[in-house]
Amino acid sequence: MTLVSCVCGGLPKYKCPTCEEPYCSVSCCKKHKEKPCSRPQVEAVPKIRDRDNVDYEYPSEDTVPIEKLKLLGQSEDIKKCLENPNVRAILEELDKSTQPDKLISKYMQEPIFTEFVDACLGVVQNQSSND
Repeated sequence: MTLVSCVCGGLPKYKCPTCEEPYCSVSCCKKHKEKPCSRPQVEAVPKIRDRDNVDYEYPSEDTVPIEKLKLLGQSEDIKKCLENPNVRAILEELDKSTQPDKLISKYMQEPIFTEFVDACLGVVQNQSSND
């Protein structure tokens, strides 16, 4: 889809900061500003409301329900893993990272981290098989 100037149909280089309509020159901008414009309407992202009123903006087939996530906090195996300062440091680094997927791949080579991941999956998967 090729954009064209909202005023003259030319090749746009700029866009209106208010309504985001494209225009190609200062003169087109001035003509565009002669008529009032407004911000474009943004469509709301469909959300799934969980039983505990937690919204999932981008649910998928892999989305874990909140009741299963709560079970993670009750797991003794997970609590034991979190006693290790190295596991906590890894989780903090993952939380702050802009590329957590690359770090997870790196840390999956660490036995202490894979033990933590296995404990988490064990809680969620065991609960899943009970549903």
